Amino acid sequence: MSRATVAGVDSSTQSCKVVVCDAETGEILHQAHAPHPDGTEAPPQAWWDALDTAGAGLLDRVDAVAVAGQQHGLVALDADGQPVRDALLWNDVRSAAAAEELVAELGGPQAWADAVGSVPLAAFTVAKLRWLADHEPDAADRTATIMLPHDYLTWRLRGGAAGSAPEPTTDRGDASGTGYWSPATGDYRKDLLALGFRGRTPELPRVLAPAEAAGRTPAGALVAAGTGDNAGAALGLGIGDGDVVVSLGTSGTVFAHAGAPSADATGAVAGFADATGAFLPLVCTLNAARVLDATAELLGVDLAALESLAAQAPPGADGLVLLPYLSGERTPNLPHAAGSLHGLRLETMRPNHLARAAYEGMLANLAEASDQLRATGVDARRVLLIGGAARSRLVAEIAAQLFGLPVTVPEPTEYVALGAARQAAWALRGGLQPPDWQARTVASIPAPADPASGHRIRAQYRRARESLHH
Repeated sequence: MSRATVAGVDSSTQSCKVVVCDAETGEILHQAHAPHPDGTEAPPQAWWDALDTAGAGLLDRVDAVAVAGQQHGLVALDADGQPVRDALLWNDVRSAAAAEELVAELGGPQAWADAVGSVPLAAFTVAKLRWLADHEPDAADRTATIMLPHDYLTWRLRGGAAGSAPEPTTDRGDASGTGYWSPATGDYRKDLLALGFRGRTPELPRVLAPAEAAGRTPAGALVAAGTGDNAGAALGLGIGDGDVVVSLGTSGTVFAHAGAPSADATGAVAGFADATGAFLPLVCTLNAARVLDATAELLGVDLAALESLAAQAPPGADGLVLLPYLSGERTPNLPHAAGSLHGLRLETMRPNHLARAAYEGMLANLAEASDQLRATGVDARRVLLIGGAARSRLVAEIAAQLFGLPVTVPEPTEYVALGAARQAAWALRGGLQPPDWQARTVASIPAPADPASGHRIRAQYRRARESLHH
């Protein structure tokens, strides 16, 4: 008897990644990827084309499939199932002013935190709806259905296209990033949808339970609910109490498992749901691995040489601090900020000092985000470091220093896609719990015996950040 196989799809900002796994053990049997177009908006068809390319010859042979996608993005379809415009992605900051308007109109940050567990920022779908209503009202008027990126691909996998309309579906993890679904109650807030979209209330996807199936592909494979990318990574890692995940991709995220919903009125912590029925409080930064990429390009070296340069500079880079807001920033909420260097002197105007400042600036920003997460009551006993930049030994060592916690680096793999595959296996077999797939560890860095150096670097970073307000 042949073993069952499942596919997990990670449809991220930059690319589509597909993994095919053994449904029982989680062993990765095949992998493929295809690029997405650059930018802060994209035609949804481009995601489908990338999935078709990456999944060619793979998805036809699996028993189940699930999609984990970039959160927040606005896919607006007309009555015929056609996009009314290119999708607005999470990293499009044109909706920053719209988010501020919405916060004020409901009565302030506390009102939003109480309503949906999060205070809208530019990334949130509800803010993008307001932008669309105000700047492209004709497109807003033609919008009959709103989906998120993973919803759209799940719909297409089930045969959805112009002229074909299976019921749109989503899951609680991704729905919790819209600004009009409440993790605490498990219900849509149609009043907040109407507030964001200037009175319009288009159709919304049905929110599926974690192990519930959305339907089947035309070829007969089970299509699981899918989820957002961070919830997918959490499921792929199998995180539990005390685990804080720091993901170093294009953006940076810090998130943890929680048994109860959170509601942070400061707006720093998004009170998301996860893909298991629990919760996933999360802090997001716009800048993470791209900081290292940009610094390496500036210095004319590759990433390996950048790490070697950084290792030659002392911790703290003799006072040189990089505020890494190269694309604006979400946490802290500075959508129009730019990156800046502080403490530049003759003795620090050197490649190794700049390289060190890039590593420390990226991680100090995320350590500050972790502090905000812990302030909501999250138990933090270790950091799990994932993403492309986590493969650097120096990144792990600096992270332990700045977070003041032991750091575990799981085996590098596509954890978002792996989480989607695990969800597909869960839906395929039914039951109360997902299959027990174990993540392997490739590096463990203990917490620093003397935290003084980390405290000093963090203090340098805070002083530089505070100088922006003077």
